[in-house]
Amino acid sequence: MRSFSPWAGNILMKLQGQVLDADGHVVERDTELWEHLEPPYAGNEHVLAFPFFPTIDGFHRGAIHGRLGHHKSYTINAQTWLEFLDGSGMESTVLYPTAGLTFSSIQDPAWAVALAKAYNTWFTERHYRQSKRLRGMALVPLQDVPQAVIEMRRAVTELGMLGVVFSANSGDFGVRLPLGDQHFWPLYEEAERLHVPVAVHSGPSLSLGINAFSRFALTQALEHPLAQFIQLTSMIMEGVFERFPRLRVAYLEAGAGWVPYMMDRLDRSYEVWAATKYKEYSPWLKKKPSEYIKSGRLYFTCEGGEQSLAYTIERIGFKTLMFASDFPHETNLERARHEVDELLERPDLTDEAKQGILRDNVARFYTRPAQGK
Repeated sequence: MRSFSPWAGNILMKLQGQVLDADGHVVERDTELWEHLEPPYAGNEHVLAFPFFPTIDGFHRGAIHGRLGHHKSYTINAQTWLEFLDGSGMESTVLYPTAGLTFSSIQDPAWAVALAKAYNTWFTERHYRQSKRLRGMALVPLQDVPQAVIEMRRAVTELGMLGVVFSANSGDFGVRLPLGDQHFWPLYEEAERLHVPVAVHSGPSLSLGINAFSRFALTQALEHPLAQFIQLTSMIMEGVFERFPRLRVAYLEAGAGWVPYMMDRLDRSYEVWAATKYKEYSPWLKKKPSEYIKSGRLYFTCEGGEQSLAYTIERIGFKTLMFASDFPHETNLERARHEVDELLERPDLTDEAKQGILRDNVARFYTRPAQGK
């Protein structure tokens, strides 16, 4: 029986078994995805000769996890996840790829289209149809935008996926354009039409200026934030949130303390370059970047132990911050429980904020509003 500080008591009772996980991970295996490939790859064992997804970077995450000993077994399937949810007191999770975090690095558009379809079908069969507590975000091939729109529609309307996930860093392979580029705007238009969210999730550390690191702690500390800095800047300054006023986007696994810094940084750039005859940002950008960040449409995952969390809430409120377990990456059942406890026991957050982060905000981001709302 776990013990909690007095201020955690009431909210703990209210949230018992109702915590929503905004970001967990599946472990997709090529041999399983292979079963769902369409022609000309269906039944063709030649495709199994090479990894389906590009390597994430020069680090072998499995070797690192093996040294740390976080998991006795790395068989992660629907049953593993249901046991984790029950053991950690969570109601449900939204699952993201593991190897597929490098999806945008694929150079071959035809293979990207085929693999996206296989992944989304595989996820539905192996997870969502096993339990409605296991929801997923679809991979779509940014290498072929028209096909990505079609696959988004299929994944949402036929397979029951909650939305789509975009890689925050392609490592200068495959998809080389930043996510604010108008080349991708048909995808945001379709996301608005379907009333589904977009999540930006990093993974690869390539081409972020940290390739010289040989110790993973240094790389892991920077790979997610740096990639999210780039994509947030691109999407705001290129006018995505002005052009698509109903679009909801989450920036995952970089914590939340960086958000006030980027608000100040982008506002300064906006104000300095607004005075010139030729603006140095998109004509679609109509107001200060911080106003878009505070609009309630940009969400961020946070960590219970972030010392800057209270200040972040002071700047943007708590209604767009979400708890994420990241299981099984870098965490196990004990660590996930600890992170929930950390959040519950914080004296500098209100019960309303805790409930928002652990449940309400996650539900709001992922829930598909009624058509026309």
